[in-house]
Amino acid sequence: MSSIKSTVNELVKKYGTNDPFKLAKYIGILIVFEPLGNTLGYYNKNFRIPIIHINQDADRESQFFIVAHELGHAVQHPDTNTSFLKKHTLFSTDKLEIEANTFAVELLLPDELFVEKNDSCFTIFDAIKEKGVPEELLSLKSIDGKIFTKK
Repeated sequence: MSSIKSTVNELVKKYGTNDPFKLAKYIGILIVFEPLGNTLGYYNKNFRIPIIHINQDADRESQFFIVAHELGHAVQHPDTNTSFLKKHTLFSTDKLEIEANTFAVELLLPDELFVEKNDSCFTIFDAIKEKGVPEELLSLKSIDGKIFTKK
């Protein structure tokens, strides 16, 4: 999965941001907000136009993670229309879903967040809440080749 981290780092360096909404725009991926019921979002291509569909009813924090996840599909699996991301399938063991989750985690939680700063009360758990990253996905985070684990 280290190639996923490399891909994320290259995108962040190239475009100067880890904001998934801005990255999608810079890469040329259309983001559409629509009522999707229990579906959080999905990625597809329609007439060669890459589109990320986001549930308009999801809260803003969740939308960050949803866009990052679907951006992972767009970058890593550009010609594969992905299945609908639903709350109960968020922790899927499907290879493509794990790769998209890993992409999202690496994008939204840069390594700098894991460096302890004595002068700050901001924690990694504040960061995952702010970015809508489910705590259960922290195990996908890699720092210096090591997987993140709670202390």
